[in-house]
Amino acid sequence: MKYYIIIPAYNEEAFINLTLQSLVDQTVLPSKIIVVNDNSTDKTAEIVLAFAEKHPFISLVHKKSEAIHLPGSKVIQAFHEGEKHIDDAYDIIVKIDADLIFPKNYFETVIKHFKSDITVGMAGGFCYIKKNNDWVLENLTDKNHIRGALKAYRKEAFKQIGGLKPAMGWDTVDELLCKFYNWKVVTDETLIVKHLKPTGANYNKAARYKQGEAFYSLGYGFWITAIASLKLALRKKKPLLFIDYIKGFWKAKLSNKELLVSKKQALFIKAYRWKKMKEKLF
Repeated sequence: MKYYIIIPAYNEEAFINLTLQSLVDQTVLPSKIIVVNDNSTDKTAEIVLAFAEKHPFISLVHKKSEAIHLPGSKVIQAFHEGEKHIDDAYDIIVKIDADLIFPKNYFETVIKHFKSDITVGMAGGFCYIKKNNDWVLENLTDKNHIRGALKAYRKEAFKQIGGLKPAMGWDTVDELLCKFYNWKVVTDETLIVKHLKPTGANYNKAARYKQGEAFYSLGYGFWITAIASLKLALRKKKPLLFIDYIKGFWKAKLSNKELLVSKKQALFIKAYRWKKMKEKLF
């Protein structure tokens, strides 16, 4: 199976060399790697071009957007720019961050998951961060969720869900829509990916309400949002974030913010979330 990788990158000179090296060392190489240099002011572009000279499947494209790093919108807009530079001859499309080190068998294993079951729509491993000289699971989500840093999609599933949404919550809505369309989401605990820059390290203060807005945009409703907000705030070990998330939810609700999903999909998502919560409780 042929896979294409798109990498949004903004000022990643400290890490992108390691990411690209881990990709060119894969046991099954990608057919294309598109790095989208999103208005970087460092040496990101130079590093990518050096790799492109040695590996013809790597290319660099440029995008100019605001430097403000709000979660979701900036990175997916860069991903969309990368999509303009690929053809339709792929089987799997992959969005990754520019601060990851993949094990050599990562994509060989991901491809095996897709080949083993034609109903698998998404597959991925897990992000680990360095703590006290040890690599530990970056435990921000459940183990049945694929982190936004390393998403691999079967082409048919990717197109059916309508691609990626340029808003916070994109990396949850994609999985929920896969389930809506009866695609399976597969996570593989053997695939340990080193995440060199912890999630949210560059987000500014304006981003703190975005999580609550994202819960609203997914059609969660207040009570599911409250439970999800509390759970996430405790996981981050910052309980007061719960208040920011709830404020963000009400801000979106009072402004009648547009949902990322249709009404029918929102009803499915709400029912699915309640079902999963009940399963964990009982």
